[in-house]
Amino acid sequence: MQKYFENRGIRFMGRYLIWLVFVCASSAGAVDLLDVYKEAVSRDANYAAAKAQYLAIQERIPQAKSGKLPKINLQAKYDYNNIDADSAFSQGNRDFGSYQYGVTGVQPLYRKQNDIAIDIAQKEVLRANIQLDLAGQQLMVRTLWLYIDALKARTNLGTVRAQKLAVTEQLELAKRNFAVGTATITDQREAQARFDLVRAEELAAQNQVQVTLDALQELTGSPIKGNLAPLRMPVSLDAPMPADVNVWIKRAMEQSLEIALSQHDISIAQSRVEINQYGKSPTVDLVGSVVDAYAGNSTFGSGSDTTSGVVGVQVQVPLFEGGKVNAQTREAIAQQDQMLQLLEYTKRKVAQDTRVAYLDVTTGISRVKAFEEALASTKLQLESTKLGLEVGVRTAVDVLDAEKLLAESRRDMFGAVYDTIFARFKLQAAVGRLVEADVAAINELLVR
Repeated sequence: MQKYFENRGIRFMGRYLIWLVFVCASSAGAVDLLDVYKEAVSRDANYAAAKAQYLAIQERIPQAKSGKLPKINLQAKYDYNNIDADSAFSQGNRDFGSYQYGVTGVQPLYRKQNDIAIDIAQKEVLRANIQLDLAGQQLMVRTLWLYIDALKARTNLGTVRAQKLAVTEQLELAKRNFAVGTATITDQREAQARFDLVRAEELAAQNQVQVTLDALQELTGSPIKGNLAPLRMPVSLDAPMPADVNVWIKRAMEQSLEIALSQHDISIAQSRVEINQYGKSPTVDLVGSVVDAYAGNSTFGSGSDTTSGVVGVQVQVPLFEGGKVNAQTREAIAQQDQMLQLLEYTKRKVAQDTRVAYLDVTTGISRVKAFEEALASTKLQLESTKLGLEVGVRTAVDVLDAEKLLAESRRDMFGAVYDTIFARFKLQAAVGRLVEADVAAINELLVR
């Protein structure tokens, strides 16, 4: 009897080691989180688009400054003239050509809108910088989420395969017992049904593993070369410090990139109101031109070749533009109100996201401890069920249920660890600016 239980224990440990080897397969030379992130930074289409947008917005400052610089144009034209004259000074028909060319220039002296336009451009560049930082932070969060999702899928596949090994063993045992007459056909059919079911679950789990790898491939722009580095267990999960959600929310209100982005939107909207209000203000420009004009003939019967130069100051005062300036000003004020409301929404959203992330971390740590205790209990339950099978008070189906429960408890514990790590990362993102070192810190938790 003792030898039999030793053999059963060896088979159970074999299934556990097979599951563990699968989950932690190919750690040597594996692709880790930092590898995936670096690949995503250089090849993710969304982040590349954000960088291109940032570079494009940089050009708004020289565009705005150009409004204060002189504008010089070269103008030229040629005309063919046909004149039929009948006057006291000239009679008859004349054909002749004429041309005119010259340089004109305008130097703005007073245009208040130009100063505000430069201010808007500078604010837009600052906003673009924050937008790029936010895009980089979102890339970090997205990379970790997809990586963890892939690890979850692989853990689930390892769980299903461990269950399949147990079900296969029970099916073979049922067939042998039926052959020697110590079990009924019902026992064999129940074992076969469970085997077919777990095989279907294995196919679904394999498909999910491929789906998660494809999602990572979409992120990096190329297939993942190698196995993903798994989580190193046991892992230490620290509670957020300080242990006060209100402190974390206050930090988020002060440091959140999303809130900073909304605040810049309001500042830009205020400047747009101001620039539209100055649509009614006068402008003063220094104007000048040098023009050479030639005509082969004229109505008076003689040609001309003249060169003229003009320098002067031009003042323009808008009197009436059909209500355009007033309408643009009202539009800008409405957009400013919109930005104010969006800031309030963003503050509420950031506060809620921070609160949820904080609770996910604290609850996740408790869930991990609970699953660890549940895992220990299911191990004892499995041992008791196997003992009950030998003394005749438990069935093979009971053993399978206990083994399945053990595998599921192990999978759920890993899932709780993954969720807690991701929640902690989201909490960091909510209250500050993530950098590559934060990704590297998570990477240290992996088997490499």
